[in-house]
Amino acid sequence: MAVHETTENAKTTAARTPNRGLRWLRRHIITIAGLCTLGYLILPNIVVMVFSFNKPNGRFNYQWQRFSTDAWSDPCGVADLCGSLGLSLQIALWATIGATVLGTMIAFALARYRFRARSGVNTLIFLPMAMPEVVMAASLATLFLNMGIQFGFWTILIAHIMFCLSFVVTAVKARVMSMDPRLEQAAQDLYASPVQTFLRVTLPIAAPGIASGALLSFALSFDDFIITNFNAGSTVTFPMFVWGSAQRGTPVQINVIGTAMFLVAVLCVVVGQLAGKRRKRS
Repeated sequence: MAVHETTENAKTTAARTPNRGLRWLRRHIITIAGLCTLGYLILPNIVVMVFSFNKPNGRFNYQWQRFSTDAWSDPCGVADLCGSLGLSLQIALWATIGATVLGTMIAFALARYRFRARSGVNTLIFLPMAMPEVVMAASLATLFLNMGIQFGFWTILIAHIMFCLSFVVTAVKARVMSMDPRLEQAAQDLYASPVQTFLRVTLPIAAPGIASGALLSFALSFDDFIITNFNAGSTVTFPMFVWGSAQRGTPVQINVIGTAMFLVAVLCVVVGQLAGKRRKRS
């Protein structure tokens, strides 16, 4: 009898074990999926980071040979690498400023005012986001050629402002439309002038949308290759330098620059999260 009860308990325990595993999996399936997705996204950055400490025997940095910090001690050891990087940062900075200023004004106009061409402007704003980059790049190159404008820094900057503008307008417009207009009315009731209302009430509330649009604009401008390649002429930006280097050999310094920028981006995100938590606590 005791042996029979022991056998039944063992069967019951074995039957419950899979059920417990399934319940645990159901409770944590979203977390597991999120971690797997995050790992899939970060894995290429980890590979770039690891190979920034590699010392290849040949020109191509595709196979691990031996550990070395030579590339980190001299990140500008490759000709024109830091020059193209500085040019890309400069273009991205000016494109971000131009797109953010113009995009913020357009977003406020579309969200706050009613005019005849409003629906048409909304459609035109989304066209650069929906249009393939190669089509937009070829169109801009044709426009510059017909106007007799020489390809170079200014053509790249104009092109970047043009395609970054849509992303800034979308981000800022979503923030402005979610704002409560009664806050501005309350400021006016307290004898605040229109300028004071905008600077002390409207602008601080819209600031997260403006900041997100500016950061997205900077990332898109710095990373762009297709539109830049069509409108650059003899000017070489960092993405174009990486593409050209891949034809002849991939220097380790490219991995160093990529790793440094990845770490800076992660640091900015962490600082932003900590600042947000501190504001909530205060």
